[in-house]
Order: sequence, then C-alpha cells, then structure tokens
Amino acid sequence: MKIPTIYLAPNVQRSPPRGELPRPARLRGVARWAVLLLTVASATVSASSMPILRWAGDSEGGAPFIYQDPADPSKLVGAEVELMDLVGAQLGLKPVFVQNQWEGLIPGLDRGDYQVAVNAIEITPERQRQVAFSQPYFVTYEQLAVRRGETAINAVEDLKGKKVGTYKGALAQEILEERGLKPLLYEDIDPLYRDLGFGRLDAVLLDQPIALYVGKPLPDVKFVGDPVGQLAYGMALRKQDGALRARLDQALDRLRASGQLRKLWERWGLWNPLLAAQWHDHRNTSDEPVAWEQYLAARGATETLGQRLQRYVFKFTPLLLQGAWVTLQLSVTGMSLAIVLGLALALARLYGPWPLRWLSVAYVELFRGTPLLIQLFILFYGLPHFGIRLTPVIAAILGLGLNYAAYEAENYRAGLLAVPKGQMEAALALGMSRAQSLRHVLLPQAVRAVLPPVTNDFISILKDSSLVSVITMVELTKVYGELAATYYDWLGLGLLTALLYFLIGLPFVWLARRLETRLHPERQA
Repeated sequence: MKIPTIYLAPNVQRSPPRGELPRPARLRGVARWAVLLLTVASATVSASSMPILRWAGDSEGGAPFIYQDPADPSKLVGAEVELMDLVGAQLGLKPVFVQNQWEGLIPGLDRGDYQVAVNAIEITPERQRQVAFSQPYFVTYEQLAVRRGETAINAVEDLKGKKVGTYKGALAQEILEERGLKPLLYEDIDPLYRDLGFGRLDAVLLDQPIALYVGKPLPDVKFVGDPVGQLAYGMALRKQDGALRARLDQALDRLRASGQLRKLWERWGLWNPLLAAQWHDHRNTSDEPVAWEQYLAARGATETLGQRLQRYVFKFTPLLLQGAWVTLQLSVTGMSLAIVLGLALALARLYGPWPLRWLSVAYVELFRGTPLLIQLFILFYGLPHFGIRLTPVIAAILGLGLNYAAYEAENYRAGLLAVPKGQMEAALALGMSRAQSLRHVLLPQAVRAVLPPVTNDFISILKDSSLVSVITMVELTKVYGELAATYYDWLGLGLLTALLYFLIGLPFVWLARRLETRLHPERQA
C-alpha cells in the first residue's frame, strides 16, 4: 500500500534532518518491520500449536543414534534424531525428545510418559509380547571385534573359553547364550571396547553400527569374521496405539519411497547389503557419509591444554551445574522427608503401642533390606498398574526419603537409647508429661549424639541420588555419562564431576560441625 506524503502546511514539505530518512520512508520501514514481526509471531504460534510426538531414547548410548553435539553439548544429534525429524514432518507432528535409561524405555511406554521409544530397539519375540513395533526402519547384523594382533579368534565359534562382552539386554546376548557362552554384560557401550583394548576382554559382539562408531576408531580394536545374524530396529509403542502405529508405518513407507531414508543411512555411513535386500534397493551408493566423517573428525580432533580447559569451563561446567542443581534439590528434599519419617518411626518403636512398634520394625527391615534401585522401579513403573502415576520428581523424592528413613530411624533409636533412663524419670518427677519429657529432655540430647551419622547419611544420599536416572531424571551423574559418551573423556569429566559432588556436600558438613559445636558447649573452648 502506498503511504501518502505528510505535509506540515499546505504545499510546504518539511525537509528531513541530515542523516534522517524522510518520514514516508520511515513509515514504510516501520510497516515492513510490523509485517515481519507479525509473520514471525504467526509462525511461532503455529509451531507452538503443532501437535507433539513425544519419543524417548537414552542419549548416554552415544553415536550414531542419539548423542550430544560435540560443537554444542546442549543439543542432541544422531541418526535417530534426524529420523524422528523426518517422521514428524511426514505426520505433521513436532518431535519432542524424552530422556530415559535404555532399560526403562519400554516400561516408560506402559506408564504413558511418551508415545514412542526409538533407540536401536531390536524387534524380538520377547519384546513383541510386551509392545507393538512399527515396520523396521533399519536392518543390520552383529559385528565381532577383537584386539589388534589377535589371531586365534576369527568367528563366534572361536569364543569358547574366552572372555566375551556385550551390552546388557541386546540381541547379541541372546546369540551368545544360545551358543552356550556366558558373556560379560555391560550397562555402557564405551567401556566394552575400552576393556577390549585394555585386555580385560578377548572379544566383543555387538550391533554393527555401534561397533563401527565406538569400537572401530580405537587403535587397539579390529573387526573379524562374517556378519553374525540379522536384527531389525523398530519404533516401539503400546499395543493399544494401533492408529499411531499405522501412521508411523505410512510415514516410513513414504520416506523409503522418496529415498530420504536411504540418504539418511548413507549420510551416517550405515547403508548395508541387508538394508538393500530388505528394501529391494540395489543402486550404487550415491551420497557421501558426511555425518560419519564429521563424527570421526570431531573424535580425532587434537586440542591444546588451553582449548581443553576452555571447553571444561564454558561447555561442560554449565551443563554439569544444571545436573548438580537437580541432585541438590532431590537430596535436600529426600533427606528432609527421611529425617521426619525416621524420627516418627524411632519414637513409635520405642514409645508407641505394640502394633506401631511392630509396623516400625517391619518398615525398617523392609526398606533397609531391599535395594533402593528396586524401590524406585516399583514406585515409578509398578504403581501405575494400580492407577497411581507419580511424576519423576515425586517418585525420586519418595524413593530416596522412604529408603533413608529406615536408616534415620535406627540413628534416632540409638541416640534415644544412649540417653540415661534417669533423665526420663527425672523429667516425669518434675511434673512433665511423657511427651514434654521427650521433647525438652530426651530429644535434644539424642540429636547431639546422632548429628554425625545423620550428616554422613546426607552425603550418602547425595551420591545415591544418581540412581534416579532410571526414572527419567537427569541429574549430575547422568549428565556426566552423556558428556563422557560424546567426548570419550571419562577421566577429566569424572574428576570435574567428583569435584562438584564434593563441593555440594562440603557446606552441609561445615554447618553440621558448627551445629555440633553449639550443641556441645564443652567443645566451644
């Protein structure tokens, strides 16, 4: 639209000051900016209103599927990240990633925490009895790896009597066990090939893409033998989500027909004869493995000490601090619950009627005698079967608090029993009630006695909070694992993470010592 010239007086036009645009030009500029802002706003609104496809994976598994971008650790990259972007575009859905431990991906589906699990999940009869799968989006095989210089092992048949490792729950575990072998099971990928290079293992059998990205770049590892077996990856979803499954299959069909799916696997250097046979696509490879080459360049890049320190300070520390903040919140809240509940349990056991005494003893023995990890699984994945769905934060706090309450109950019981019986008798003789005697005479003395073990338990709960990563919580140890899986820097990152744990607990230790000194006047001198 043409904007008319504005006059100050009839037939008299004001000249603009030097360096200033004429008003018509300024107005046209304002109009353009307004249109641009409206366009951006409308695009933002439409993007935010786009339906969401929540999909889960474990970024600690590393390349090539899901891992943190070496250039920007706050972003996720990987073949499956790109796959879900393509699928989301086909379905008109916005993919939203949900972090979960690999072992908890299928239980998380049952809880309804996300709609799809995509993380190199092999389609097996056992898993098909639990969940539904889309059609395979990738087909591959198992690759045998040995130390460079090894000549006695050239096939799976040569593994008898050897120490062979694989990932816990992978199809390779079933293949080895079916052949009468007892593999050593690992919960992380990188240590598998590291231990192979160190001589702790004689061989590793694992999915070819993982072996290619994690094992092959190591100088002490080589591949031997023919491809072992055949496995297919599928998108896992609940059995009742049949409509979503049909839409996923249609999206994969369109991506395969258009050649986008092949281009994806070629970019990551993962196109193989099994895929060609599965999809009846025997054309020569046309695209260069750009993503694979970029990965190798990032992994093999050499850094000066200054560059490495800069990466620790500006890239790693902010992410680790975010995880440390989650750890601190969970630990403080969980310990507060443990202290209150533990005190109630101790009082019930010592001074309550026999039913409460029995229940207190049963609680302590049950929670102290079972692993915290099992308790977290029951709270988060077990209770939904009874209609109780706890959020990850609530489940983590309850798990830590209920478990440590058993230990705190024993601390307080020991502290109360350490107070001479004459103290209670003297308080009652002075006319105090039993409750007043406990509150004003026995408890203050018991608190002084139990302060050191309670402080020790708080330091323990800080470290045990790392277990909550199994229920989708990303705390300090989980952030460390994700970063280490991306940069293969277990030592430097490990030292930095250990330092953060130490610094988190140090102020509480200092405060406990100050409080202990105040409660013991004879020590103030």
